[in-house]
Amino acid sequence: MAVGLDYKSRSRIGEILLREGLIDEAKLSLALELQREWGGRLGRILISYGLVRRLDLYKALSKQLNLPFLDLRDERIDLEALKLLSLNFMKENEVIPIRIEDGKLLVAMTDPLQENTEKEIERITGLPVKKAITTELDIIWVLGTYFKEELKQQTIELLAREKAEFSAKKILANWQIVAFYTFSTVFLYLLFFKPILAFYVANSIVQTFFFLSVMFKLVLSLLGAKTRKREEEAGAHQIRDSELPDYTILIPVYKEARVIPHLIESIRRIDYPKSKLDVKILFEEDDIETLVAAKELKPEGFFEFIVVPHSFPKTKPKACNWGLQFARGKYITIYDAEDRPEPDQLKKAISTFRNSPLNTVCVQARLNYYNKYENFLTRMFTLEYSYWFDYILPGLELLGVPIPLGGTSNHFVTERLKEIGGWDPFNVTEDADLGVRAARLGYTVRTLDSTTYEEATSRLKNWINQRTRWIKGYMQTYAVHMRNPFRLIREIGLKSFIGFQLFIGGTPFVFLVNPVLWILYIVWLLTQTRVLEPIFPPWVLYFSLLNLLIGNSMIVFMNMIAVWRRKLYRLTPWALLSPFYWILHSIAAWNAQIQLVSNPFYWEKTPHGISRIFTARKQTT
Repeated sequence: MAVGLDYKSRSRIGEILLREGLIDEAKLSLALELQREWGGRLGRILISYGLVRRLDLYKALSKQLNLPFLDLRDERIDLEALKLLSLNFMKENEVIPIRIEDGKLLVAMTDPLQENTEKEIERITGLPVKKAITTELDIIWVLGTYFKEELKQQTIELLAREKAEFSAKKILANWQIVAFYTFSTVFLYLLFFKPILAFYVANSIVQTFFFLSVMFKLVLSLLGAKTRKREEEAGAHQIRDSELPDYTILIPVYKEARVIPHLIESIRRIDYPKSKLDVKILFEEDDIETLVAAKELKPEGFFEFIVVPHSFPKTKPKACNWGLQFARGKYITIYDAEDRPEPDQLKKAISTFRNSPLNTVCVQARLNYYNKYENFLTRMFTLEYSYWFDYILPGLELLGVPIPLGGTSNHFVTERLKEIGGWDPFNVTEDADLGVRAARLGYTVRTLDSTTYEEATSRLKNWINQRTRWIKGYMQTYAVHMRNPFRLIREIGLKSFIGFQLFIGGTPFVFLVNPVLWILYIVWLLTQTRVLEPIFPPWVLYFSLLNLLIGNSMIVFMNMIAVWRRKLYRLTPWALLSPFYWILHSIAAWNAQIQLVSNPFYWEKTPHGISRIFTARKQTT
């Protein structure tokens, strides 16, 4: 965003705006005061605070520089001229070649004072440049209109084309398919001819893996409990606003018309110079209702509305990839429509990056819920997230095991995110996949002591659908990264490989087998039937008892301690109901297993804005 242009021209810009009646002295004085505090260009400050309309400012700049202003939506653009520059060059430099006039190439630019860009265009095309000025939104519109198919291909196929081994477009490698059918055939053979042996072996393996998975999470919890606030996070407020870089915020939305007002307000509360925010709300092409609702609010100029063309797969990561192509910030983060991040989160993220190793690609903020006391589901969800983000993820970081990111509030260095391929549009838990992929490519992820509050799913059907997608995504992630186990060990090390098995692989596995184990063991325990005795020899029996009683007790205990850090003591008794909550996980896991085969890329959309607290806040507003 190149508004404001030359610092020496500030007074002239102000004079033009005053003369045209587009601003008054008070607004101009406010903008100049903010410029002294924040640094940067006056034009960006005027637009970001809604003091001047974007279009009016650019027209004023065109008068100041004595250059024509072009509204590219109404301009005749020569397709042959467009071919003179590459798509990437136009995106990166915010320029559009319009046509050739009198032997000169007419080029629309957001910043016509960039002499290096002008010289590079002349070098590439062999034509002298005739400059015109336009807005960055016009640039995005032209690229999205004339290069729609090419941009869609980059959005959807880039990872599959350049790093196919990391793409979930094809979930299983050929050897994995062969291994699956071989294992299934052998197991069915044993089940038919030697059922006792088949059940004995399966039961032993399952019990052992279940135990190791639970113990691993206990270790992570103990490690996570040791984490303290980092000095680099505490120093976030020592960074002067003038030193802060541009920061892109991507917010993919779909069918969120009722949430949009609260989304806009939550972003406004962020403590960051608004002229350095690049907020892109990403709308699906068929979601006219949400786009209209957003436009009616007429938010400040640091908000941009970008329409993502319809294509398959229709997933959140695909929308994020589309937005990533137009990101201007040095850093970039993702928020969901209902998110309420703590105001200082961006500053904390920057401070953490500045004090972290150079290979740090992402810092993951913590997630929790603002409707925690609404019903059984929201209480259990809050227990789970408190345990996950306050203990498990910090434990993974301390242990040096790849961290599966959350679906929101993960902050990236933009260039490094592009280097690792962005998001996988075919993975429905793109966040978990990205954390593992980053580790494989030599990058690290850190956790951030800042919380984003979300709306916990309060209705059972929505909860099952959402959890089905999450577990299916873990299955996808596990399958993709296990295509070459030996290579995975070389890239992340044996310790991380074991952690990957127990955490990424173990999470859906435990949910799948948990109800089977409970049924088998409880039937045997209550009936003492001898039919099951061969598959429950003494050591398996005691192991099963350990898993059933001690394992579940540990889960209950870990959920209890999870609330202490946030002082949510009222939730402590609800941790006793964790085993019943696990039953819901198992239902979702089996649903995910079915979907993985029948509809692997289907995105279960979670509706927002249905919480009673949300509704009450809306009525108050």
